[in-house]
Amino acid sequence: MPFTIVQQDITTMKVDAIVNAANTELRMGGGVCGAIFQAAGAKQLQAACSKVSPIQTGGAAVTPGFQLPAKYVIHAAGPIYNRRNPEQSRALLRSAYLESLKLAVENGCKSLAFPLISSGIYGYPKDEALEVARQSIQEFLQDHDMDIYLALFDKSSF
Repeated sequence: MPFTIVQQDITTMKVDAIVNAANTELRMGGGVCGAIFQAAGAKQLQAACSKVSPIQTGGAAVTPGFQLPAKYVIHAAGPIYNRRNPEQSRALLRSAYLESLKLAVENGCKSLAFPLISSGIYGYPKDEALEVARQSIQEFLQDHDMDIYLALFDKSSF
């Protein structure tokens, strides 16, 4: 199945699950995380997140999508980029993608949309974050049948 990079608001995508670029406490934040909480219904989503948090950096958890078009929100905790240890940052970012994909499979998802995890306030360089996302997703698709989107919101990322 295809892997497609799109310039789109992830909160409007009609897929089985969207991925939230989350913090480890699964609290509402800014950027894509804040937009997802607002679109889903912040109180409902926060209550669901409180039941499955905290998660580790590189980990993921799933909640209902509530008012979103997506049935599920998969919350993935990417790393804060560490310039002194880019290999560790890469391993944790890769893990966030793979753990999200694993949860999507476990929940019967046939379509999934990711943001570019850790590329906002967590400071991961966009080109490097894109390469980690692309490699992780393409590796996963060698053994799984799923429509996967990487939804980039701004033109500079796209």
